[in-house]
Amino acid sequence: MSASTDLELVDLFQKGNEASFNELVVRYQEKLYWIARRFVQDHDQADEIVQEVFVKIYGALKEFRGESGVYTWLYRITVNVSLNTLRKKRIRDFLRIDEFFETASDENERPDKLLEREEQQKLIEDAVRTLPEKQKAVFILRYHEELPYEEISTILETSVGGLKANYFHAVKKIGEYVNRAHRTH
Repeated sequence: MSASTDLELVDLFQKGNEASFNELVVRYQEKLYWIARRFVQDHDQADEIVQEVFVKIYGALKEFRGESGVYTWLYRITVNVSLNTLRKKRIRDFLRIDEFFETASDENERPDKLLEREEQQKLIEDAVRTLPEKQKAVFILRYHEELPYEEISTILETSVGGLKANYFHAVKKIGEYVNRAHRTH
């Protein structure tokens, strides 16, 4: 069954084939886990989110009409459940920003430079925590997941122009936060 397309698996499930749902779970569980994990930064919480996503998907799959791609639909649900989890628990630790700076440490790197880089990464993580939810979501999907604006638009159900503005403002706010912190030190 693994050679089936996503839409074929959905069609089979809608016709009563439970194994096709299991195939979708196997196909997307890890991808959805990493999406959730980037939002909540906690293994157990990310697992709970993925479980909740698959419960929602199981209930809604009978009504899926294929107006978007299956993966896009799964992605959208995962992002929404992740955001809801953040809202409910007021979790602000949202995104690891390791990618902003070179993280591979050189064996010969001076300890003061290593400490400086770690402090800078922490500062950026703090800056991201201050972003409004929509900007955080756009930032993680665009920067970390490297998704095109068109796909993010489908996932978050908003315009590409609005996404670009949110991303621009997120990056600008992060830069301002970091610059302010450097002026006060």
